[in-house]
Amino acid sequence: MKPVVYIETTVISYLTAWPSRDVIRLAQQQQTREWWDTQRQFFEAVCSEVVEREAAVGDSTAAAERLKILQTLPLLAVKPEAGLLAADLIAKVKLPARAQTDALHVAIAATNGVSYLLTWNCRHLTNAVLRPRIEQVCRDNGLEPPLICTPADLMEPP
Repeated sequence: MKPVVYIETTVISYLTAWPSRDVIRLAQQQQTREWWDTQRQFFEAVCSEVVEREAAVGDSTAAAERLKILQTLPLLAVKPEAGLLAADLIAKVKLPARAQTDALHVAIAATNGVSYLLTWNCRHLTNAVLRPRIEQVCRDNGLEPPLICTPADLMEPP
């Protein structure tokens, strides 16, 4: 059985975006495409309606590209306890209110027993200071947290 990886919105955005002029973002886009092309086969990739909702926003052509990719991924259930865990993450990790959706991504992954959460959100998710706090809040709620990582972090087959 393959490990499950929750694909967060930034990964889909980087996968489908026009090449960036910013060299760091361009490298991240390339790493995302490489992961998608060479590593995805080792995982069961999933997303949620929250990812779909975020991906649908913005330029209609770009949104259509993102949604086309997302149609290939199964959707995880947004369980009632995910909302409670997201609120707990906001309060105890001291995330800003604008990070509610970021907390919900973690909560959906944790309440569905997902192994990995793949993201380029380094401000609130793959942040080395916040990640241990996020993991502790999940464990305090009786859940094993997903390993939050970027495509660059998840390049080797499991």
